[in-house]
This record gives sequence, structure tokens and C-alpha cells, in this order.
Amino acid sequence: MSKPNSPTISEIFSLTGKTALVTGAGKGIGRACAILLAEAGATVIAVSRTESDLHELQQLYGNNIEAWVLDITDGEFIKRIASLERLDILVNNVGTNKPQPFVDVSEETLDLMLTFNVRSAFLTAQAAAKIMTKQASGSIIQMSSQMGHIGAANRTVYCMTKHAIEGLTKAMAVELAPSNVRVNSVAPTFIETPLTAPMFENETFRQEVLSKIPLNRIGKVEDVAAAVLYLASSSSNMVTGHSLRVDGGWTAI
Repeated sequence: MSKPNSPTISEIFSLTGKTALVTGAGKGIGRACAILLAEAGATVIAVSRTESDLHELQQLYGNNIEAWVLDITDGEFIKRIASLERLDILVNNVGTNKPQPFVDVSEETLDLMLTFNVRSAFLTAQAAAKIMTKQASGSIIQMSSQMGHIGAANRTVYCMTKHAIEGLTKAMAVELAPSNVRVNSVAPTFIETPLTAPMFENETFRQEVLSKIPLNRIGKVEDVAAAVLYLASSSSNMVTGHSLRVDGGWTAI
């Protein structure tokens, strides 16, 4: 009996011939996403303010990585996106957090997080969508958080910005669907990165986090990158407006 004429597993997850743009690609989750997309065959435009981090990526993956040393809050970054002839995948990854009690949040902190987590994400997605709607295809993946689905003490601004990303994702998905552009988010729990490593050195904090994760383990950047690859690939062709929670069950409780 002959096998059915359907794509193989390797073909379904292949990104050969695709162009992907990953913001915050120098470290942590963004770096892991850039690496996995490159390994899947995509040409990855890796964006970071730190040239040395991007140089390391280029050394590892050669022609699969194009480095943009840019600040995503700078208008030049949006102009650079607009200059692209084609863009198949956007991983809208840049974000920041400054945990503080709600009554102590300064206007400076509020403006910083709104700028990075909401305004820049909106403008980046908008610039990418203009290209994707013209070519009638594309996948936009917003980096959200489990905090986009719940509330948490000392994280009011962060929760607010990530709830905004979830709302933006759903609205974009509806509006861009007629142009065959899919928009989804990935919502991780606490992930081991260079940024969070010092936090997890505090055993009390580590145990508090683990107590809220039914799988009883801290996430790894590769866990998030795998979710991004799924949403970037043809295996998720009927998935849009969805938030893929990589949270070990935190939000299921």
C-alpha cells in the first residue's frame, strides 16, 4: 500500500525560503527563537542593540542570520522594516519589566514599560502587517506572558501591558485574516534566562514560583522557541487569534 501524498514532519516544520524577523534576538528567549527558526531553514533578521550578541549568532549560523543593530523604539527601525521586499514571520519579542508595588510606580516606570511593551510592539507589528497583507501571507507572533491572563502583586504595569498585547493579538487576527495573515501570542511562565537567573538564586523566590507551576519546573528558552516554531510553521495554518500558554499549568489552577 502506498503512503498518502501528504507532507512529512520535516516538511511541515520547514521554514526554508522564509524570512523571519526576531526582535530582542541577542539574548534569552529572542536568541533561542532566532536559533530555532534559522535551524528550520529561515533567513532570520536578528534585531538587538548589542552588536556583540548578534555577531555571535552570525558566527554560529552564517548566512541564515542577518544582523540589525537597532533600538526598536527608534523610528529608523520601523523604516528598515518598511524597506523589506518580503517578510513571512515576525517574532515581536522585545519587552521589559520593573516589578514594584502599585502605589509606588513612578510615571517614568509607567512610560518606560508602555513604550517597550505596548507602543513598540504595536508599531513593529503594524510595519510587518503592511508587508504581509500585500503578499497575502504571514505569521505574526507576539511575545506575551502568563501575566497577560492573570493578575499579580507588584506587577500591575507588566500585567496591564501584556493584557494589552493579548487584546491586540485578537483584534489583529480578526482584521488581518482576510489577507491570510495569522496573528498569535505565546504566553510563557517564568523562564530561565540571563535576566531571571539572579532572581532564581533566591531559593525562597524559586520555591514560590515552583509552587504555582503544576509541572514543578522552571521553563527554558527552548520551550518558548518550540511554541514559536509551531506558530511560524505550516503546522498551525488554521491557528489565529490564539494565546499559546507555555506556563506549566500556572493559569490552569
